[in-house]
Amino acid sequence: MDFDTQVSTDAWIVFALVLFTMVMFVWERLRADVTALLVLVVLGLTGVVPVEHLFDGFSGNAVMSVIATMILGAGLDRTGLLNRIAVGLLRAAKGYEERLILYTSAAAGVVSSVMQNPSVTALFLPVAARLSSRTGIGLGRLLLPIAACIVLGGSLTMVGSSPMILLNDLLVAANRNLPSGVASLKPLGMFAPLPFGLALLGMGLLLFRLFGKRWLGESDDKGVAPFRTDSYFARTYGISGDVYELTVTADSPLVGMSIGEAEAQPGTPLILALRTGNESRLAPPADEMIWVGSTLGVMAERDSVQTYADRMNLRLHVRMRYFNELFNPSRAGISEAVVPPNSRFIGQLLGDLRLRKQLGISVLAVYRGSQVFREDLRKLSIRVGDLLVFHSIWSDLAQAAEKRDFVVVTDFPKDEQRPHKLWYALGVFVISLGLALSHEVAVPVALMAGVVGMLLTGVLNMDEAYAAVNWKTVFVMASLIPLGWAVDSSGLASEVANWLMQGGSELPVWILQTGIGLITIFLGLVVSNVGATVIMVPIAINMAISVGGHPVAFAMVVALSASNNFINASNPVLSMITGPAGYTRRDLLRAGLPLTFAYLLVVQIMVALLF
Repeated sequence: MDFDTQVSTDAWIVFALVLFTMVMFVWERLRADVTALLVLVVLGLTGVVPVEHLFDGFSGNAVMSVIATMILGAGLDRTGLLNRIAVGLLRAAKGYEERLILYTSAAAGVVSSVMQNPSVTALFLPVAARLSSRTGIGLGRLLLPIAACIVLGGSLTMVGSSPMILLNDLLVAANRNLPSGVASLKPLGMFAPLPFGLALLGMGLLLFRLFGKRWLGESDDKGVAPFRTDSYFARTYGISGDVYELTVTADSPLVGMSIGEAEAQPGTPLILALRTGNESRLAPPADEMIWVGSTLGVMAERDSVQTYADRMNLRLHVRMRYFNELFNPSRAGISEAVVPPNSRFIGQLLGDLRLRKQLGISVLAVYRGSQVFREDLRKLSIRVGDLLVFHSIWSDLAQAAEKRDFVVVTDFPKDEQRPHKLWYALGVFVISLGLALSHEVAVPVALMAGVVGMLLTGVLNMDEAYAAVNWKTVFVMASLIPLGWAVDSSGLASEVANWLMQGGSELPVWILQTGIGLITIFLGLVVSNVGATVIMVPIAINMAISVGGHPVAFAMVVALSASNNFINASNPVLSMITGPAGYTRRDLLRAGLPLTFAYLLVVQIMVALLF
């Protein structure tokens, strides 16, 4: 892009826009996306960026890559992959807190290498809550290590964070304004930053292993998950235990009984599912018959289930064979609902409502005043204000709640979950990454191919793909990219580099890189990692050329340092965990400051080793 304009005038205009952006991002008088759009329009009105290139950011590789990674992440989430990861992590950790924090944080860091950081945080929040509820470890002990490793893991690939995605576009744009004789800058490969990412992620895991208890405190009470369903339902309603499968033998007295008759037998655990032949269903109706070979999905403590199985001549299966997908927590679970005054349920017996047959909902208990009813529920008459405890498929619950006969008070996934599409989603994702690594297909094209694959295989539909995109992030990035071009093309980057070099031209390159890193970190706290990247990459490249340094090395320092924010909620990852974990500013500073300086040190060491 060749801008034929007066350098001094344009440089002052761009400098004013940079200051305006910094002030607005700090002051928050305008939303960040509105500020970015305003800057974009001013660049066009003043002619600093020609109108034919003004909106190139919206079609740029960086923006398309961000959109694609958001949609791919939504597809993986829709299949319940993260819930499976939670179960796997819990088993691998075997109840040890330090091991659980290590494994979960490492997993989050690896996932963040191919997904946008806020998306990974949104996916791992329920994972952390689930782990917290299962182990009793406070969310405050889990979330900060996870969040830090999400930020660190974003440096493993060129698509793991917004600064890394932007870097290649800014390197290509810098070629248009390089002095004669300077070699063109080539875009970096998908895993070019991998050594940096491995070193940073390893540093984070090591620091939390050594100092985590000191940084996060000894108490497990802080930030306890408000949705610890297992302990909550056990404490409130006496509903506890795990789900087991029981196969009916030819000698079982249950043969020929209905579900309702079986439930009336003393000592019967909660019957939540039934498989007869090849058909499995949750919440089987009371008139559904039990035959030889039928499998019951029951919930209770292991000892009571074993006793019941021995008494009824049933074969107990500890591991799920048939109901694994039905009981996937992303698809089904326990909830609470209140009966409102206008409900049609009022005055009717629970058995007459036939909720399992009509709505696919099992009633596990009824809470009325200070009483909890769990026995003979079919004979219980519903009253206004009764709190019903359900077990159901989430989509069935959402559909039933639309009739307003009860009001669900438990937060549950409203969107349709598709765990049966897991292997499709993983296959599409792996193929997409393989294309990106082949160097035969551009990264944005490879990622968009993955998006198309998600759509064609039914993992997502088009409306869900649109909803998965954080358009605020897209508009901020697309609108600020031309500002980065203008910083370079107007001559501002060269002027700032020369100013920074006054009196420092004799300094070692590593000191200059450290200074660039510190300035970028500060700007990242003020104008976000995207703003810091588009402003500082052109300046860093010009400084590298002035001192005979490696331009890509300086640019890499900027892209990595832009994400070096562990102390300020301007980092969207930190802003998402602060509330649920109950962190104070002091908590963030206590852990964030050491991480910030350790991050900067590791980056400088890796630059010295690799460039």
